[in-house]
Amino acid sequence: MEHPNPADLRRAYRGRPLRRSTLAAHPMSQFHLWFEEAYDLGLPEPNAMVLASVEPSGLPRGRTVLMKGYDGAGVRFFTNYTSRKGRALETDPRACVVFPWHPIRRQVLMAGRVERLDDEENDRYFASRPRGSRIGAWASERQSSPVTGRAELEELYEGFDGVWEPGREIPRPDYWGGFRLVPEEVEFWQGGSDRMHDRFQYLWDPDGDEPWAIERLAP
Repeated sequence: MEHPNPADLRRAYRGRPLRRSTLAAHPMSQFHLWFEEAYDLGLPEPNAMVLASVEPSGLPRGRTVLMKGYDGAGVRFFTNYTSRKGRALETDPRACVVFPWHPIRRQVLMAGRVERLDDEENDRYFASRPRGSRIGAWASERQSSPVTGRAELEELYEGFDGVWEPGREIPRPDYWGGFRLVPEEVEFWQGGSDRMHDRFQYLWDPDGDEPWAIERLAP
């Protein structure tokens, strides 16, 4: 079973091209400009990104997660450290994320190393989450592990919900926290007509005249 012709779903891209002269010198500065535009244009969850990691077996795996912050050092996201992605990132601390902003014919790819956030930052972010999300973090201790059904999950949630009365502080589980992806390569893709897309790649070059080398890639 398959769609009659997925190739017919293609769209023609139109709009202003992307030029080297308009790019910021630092990739995270350029990312900030594009992220703000995506947000201002009302894209749903512009912070959603596809995170790719490598399993201990060598199998690559991707999933969508939410970016929870960014700065000049990279992008931050949170998860259960014992989850499948958490274990993969501990085994091989390299990853790639993609922001697929298709409605505005743009995409950003970042690849590099990952590092754990410190306890202070983890605690601060966890405390800012809605109460239900904090309860959910406790209920999903065995994230990525098989369960018997939805009823088991709801029973776990209800059990932890009864531990802390409303208004009481809910501590962060020690197995829950954040990672920072520190990019060594960043690509900005902008769709062009007739597949003549604009692609610019930033490469970290600590020995170069500029810390980030920028080059145009063929579409």
